[in-house]
Amino acid sequence: VLSYAISAQEKSDEDKLFNALARLVEEDPTLSVERDPSTGEFLLTGMGELHIRVSVERLERDHGVGVTLKTPKVPYRETISRKAEGVEGKLKKQSGGKGMYGVCYLTVEPLPRGAGIEFVDEIVGGAIPRNLIPAVEKGVLESKDAGPLAGYPVVDVRVRCVDGKHHSVDSNEMAFKIAGSLGFKSALEAAHPELLEPIMNVEIVIPEGHVGDVMGDISSRRGRVQTSEVRGSSQVIKASVPMAEMLEYASALTSLTGGKGAFHMEFSHYDQIPAQLREKVIAEAQALRDAES
Repeated sequence: VLSYAISAQEKSDEDKLFNALARLVEEDPTLSVERDPSTGEFLLTGMGELHIRVSVERLERDHGVGVTLKTPKVPYRETISRKAEGVEGKLKKQSGGKGMYGVCYLTVEPLPRGAGIEFVDEIVGGAIPRNLIPAVEKGVLESKDAGPLAGYPVVDVRVRCVDGKHHSVDSNEMAFKIAGSLGFKSALEAAHPELLEPIMNVEIVIPEGHVGDVMGDISSRRGRVQTSEVRGSSQVIKASVPMAEMLEYASALTSLTGGKGAFHMEFSHYDQIPAQLREKVIAEAQALRDAES
């Protein structure tokens, strides 16, 4: 089983492509199309590279749609590695007439993997009026979709709103929403942001004679072999491997085993990306944003 990100070459053909894909999947149940919620890409999944290529040729020939196939994007995430206390988020626009004024002070701290974003209201004494604190939270949550390193979503951070300032006339929901957003971005930068990568659980079934080659290849992909056992006439290897190293694994396994190997993988967890790869991922994300803008 292999997946590719699929899109129309011309934006005006997107509806035409999706209608054609729906018909194609109906005719061939071994194909599937789904939207990856992490990256927004549409993934076409089939029984190997040849199957997908033939299916795309049918799309282009029978439906007149130009198609672009790419390896799927890796859904990286960003988080923090230490605590940052009392970071200011401030919006002040007071130059005659009704202004905009809101100040919040945020403390951020790391949470365990998988915890998401947690907002805690610790305001006392009316430093921020009760009815405006949800606006601070909204500003924080709307900013979590683009982290400071490479623009990936932010996860596993507790945000504590510890203090603030307001103006009896110029403070409103919009002012505190913007203040919350600014404070959260500044706090992330102060808390030593880190990149996280998805780690996959991989199961590989191969003939006995190819175990050494396959294990060596897994190690070269930053993978860790967890178990290796005999199942009938085959060897089953279970390993933990970064998703970024598995995007074109189907072709590699075919080459290593003469087409006699098969594998399955599923998401396991997120882990910190090695320091030597971090700048490369950040640069690639920036280049992608530049190309799309």
